[in-house]
Amino acid sequence: MKKLFISTVLVLGFSVNAAAQKRPPLPPHPSKTELVNRKMQELDKRYNTEKKLIMNHPLATKQMKRDQMKALNQKYQSQKRLLKKMK
Repeated sequence: MKKLFISTVLVLGFSVNAAAQKRPPLPPHPSKTELVNRKMQELDKRYNTEKKLIMNHPLATKQMKRDQMKALNQKYQSQKRLLKKMK
């Protein structure tokens, strides 16, 4: 009987303790312009790294680099246009 009482008190104590713990408040949601600006920065960073990789490739010829840069610029411009529309 004593063991049942002790285990019941412990279970109640743990459940009250767990319910009493508060969660931290959620961070504020960023605005739409902040999200778009962050995406623009990520896009610029990705564009610059891809451009650097293309230009520093040891085996690519000038024509290959030119074609790859043309495709990269078109892709970058279209994505930039889409982000500007979202603003």
